[in-house]
Amino acid sequence: MAAHVTESSPGSDPAPAAAGNGAPGPDPRPRVFLHIGEPKTGTTFLQQVMWRNREVLAAHGVVLPGHHPQDHFRASQDLRGIQKLATDPAGSWTGEWDILAREARQAARVAVISHELFSAADARQADRAVRSLDPAEAHIVLTVRDIATLLPAEWQETVKHRNDRAWEDWLGDVIDRESADDDRRQWWFWRVHDTMAILGIWSRHVPPERVHVITTPPRGSGHGLLWQRFSSLLGIDPGIVDLTRARANSSLGMPETEFLRRLNQALPDEVPDWFYMWNVKEGVAHQALAARPRGASLILPPGRGTWAREQAEILIAGLGGSGYDLVGDLAELRPPPAAGPATGPADQPPGQVLDAAVQAAAALLVNQYRREFPAASPQRSPAGHRGLVNRVESTVASSPRIKRAVRELSSHSPAVRHLRVLAWRALERRRAGRRS
Repeated sequence: MAAHVTESSPGSDPAPAAAGNGAPGPDPRPRVFLHIGEPKTGTTFLQQVMWRNREVLAAHGVVLPGHHPQDHFRASQDLRGIQKLATDPAGSWTGEWDILAREARQAARVAVISHELFSAADARQADRAVRSLDPAEAHIVLTVRDIATLLPAEWQETVKHRNDRAWEDWLGDVIDRESADDDRRQWWFWRVHDTMAILGIWSRHVPPERVHVITTPPRGSGHGLLWQRFSSLLGIDPGIVDLTRARANSSLGMPETEFLRRLNQALPDEVPDWFYMWNVKEGVAHQALAARPRGASLILPPGRGTWAREQAEILIAGLGGSGYDLVGDLAELRPPPAAGPATGPADQPPGQVLDAAVQAAAALLVNQYRREFPAASPQRSPAGHRGLVNRVESTVASSPRIKRAVRELSSHSPAVRHLRVLAWRALERRRAGRRS
C-alpha cells in the first residue's frame, strides 16, 4: 500500500521553496516541524544532515532553533519534566523548551525541532508543546520502521544505555509481557514505539493533514531516500545538502554488543548515568566499537516472526485509515525476509568479544589522556575569515563553564532566556546572509 505523497527528485525544488528565495509565501506564519521520533528510525542521521548543513538550510529558509543538537535533547527533558541528577555537571535544563519554542516562532519561514525522546511525552506535555508554538503553524513528524528490524536495533541501543538484559530475555519482556498490557506505554519500548498511541497524543491540537508519518526505507535503499522524504515536507530541494557530513546511528556488531552488556553487568550503581553516557556510550560505543567491521546482523528468532507480521498489519491498517499525511510506502513496514540464520550475541566467539574489550579499553585510555592533557591533542583550525567568525560564534558553545552558567541563569531568569532568543535570532540572520 503506497502512501499518497509524491517524493521529491534530487534535481527539483518543490513549489513551496520559492519562499526561501525571497518570494512571499501564502501564509505569513512560520511553519514549525516538530520531529518527535521514533528512536532507531533514522533520527540521528536526519539530525546530523540538518545540523551539519545548517548554513545552507538557513539560506533556503529552514532554521534550527538552539545552538547545538543537545539543545533539542535538553528541551525534550525539560518538556517531559525529567529530573537532573545533582552530580550531573551539565547546566540546568529548566526553561529550555520555552527558549526553543520562542526561537522557533521567530523563524521567517520554516523551523525544525528534532529529537526522538519527544515521542515519550504524555498528553499534557504534548498539548503544552503544541500550544507553545502558537501562532506558528505546528506540524508533527514521526518516522516509523518495520518492527522486525526495529527490535534488534532497539535492544542494542538499550545496551548502549546501560541495559544488561540478554537479547532473548529482553525480547520476551517486550513481546510476551509488555505488548499485551492494557497500558503498554508504561513500558519504555512501547512508550516510544506505540505508533498509533503516540500519534493520537500529539495530534489532539493539530489537524491530520499536518501530522506527517514517514516510513523508513528498507536496508539497501540508502539514507538519501529518507532525507528526500523528510526534505519534501520542508519545501526544499534535497540536493542542497551534503549527505556525507552525516553518519547513521548504526547498531554495534554482536561481539561488541555482548562485551558492552557484560560490562554493564559488572558496573556498580555508584557510576551515575551521565558519566556512563559521556565515557561509555559516546567514548567507547560510538567512537571505538561502532567503527569495527560488522559481521552478521542480529535478527528475530524464528519463533517471533508471526507476531511481528501481525503487528505490522495492525499498524498498516491503522495508518492507512488515519487521515494522516503518509510519506513513503506503508508496505515498507512489513518485516523483510530473514537475511540468514538467527544467531545471538551470546553465541559469539570469545576471541571476538575479547578483541572488542581490548579496543574499548584502549579508547578509554586515549580519552582520559586527552582530557588530562588537552594541549597534546591535535586541533584542526578553520582558515580564513569564515573560520575566525565560526570560532568567535562557537566560543560560548565550546566552553562548558560558560554554557553551564548561562543555563543556570536561564533556569530562573526570564531576562536571560529573552537574551538567548535574541542572540539566536541574530546568528540565524548572519547564517542566512552568508550564502545569499
